[in-house]
Amino acid sequence: MILPSVDGTTFDTQSLRGQRCLVGFFRFAGCPLCNLRLHDLIEQYPTLPDDFAVVAVFDSPLDNLVRHMRRHQTPFPVLADENGTSYRDFGIERSLAGVFRGIATRLPTLIRATCKGYIPLSVQGSMTTMPADFLLDEEGIIRTAWYGRDEGDHLPLSEVARFAESGSR
Repeated sequence: MILPSVDGTTFDTQSLRGQRCLVGFFRFAGCPLCNLRLHDLIEQYPTLPDDFAVVAVFDSPLDNLVRHMRRHQTPFPVLADENGTSYRDFGIERSLAGVFRGIATRLPTLIRATCKGYIPLSVQGSMTTMPADFLLDEEGIIRTAWYGRDEGDHLPLSEVARFAESGSR
């Protein structure tokens, strides 16, 4: 997967060979639940082993993603997949029911996100894209595939940390 990064470079996931990693797929750049998850990943990142990588992919145009990422200091690549190519390659679904399920079941999380200032003032990307998280081993083999059932359903960060630690040297 080769995609543009918010830092102005092009990122190739082949560069991750030899290390364990999390590849997280998010909804549109302004999604409050996605921005809160990204915030939580950024906070946990320093506790992960140095040889563990994190990559975040958003269903948004690059210019819009760059605007939304200004408030985050991401220590890992954040990529734009405006055409959804990698989303299709990984079998990530869209679900209107998942959006409504997320609104109904994740209201406290949505309130937390809004209180942190993550308010979706513009939607560029699909509203119905569901999140997904993949844990890949050093050979690039997917060891865990987590397909979100609703707009805020991600692999628990404790599982990410456990996987990261299991491969640290």
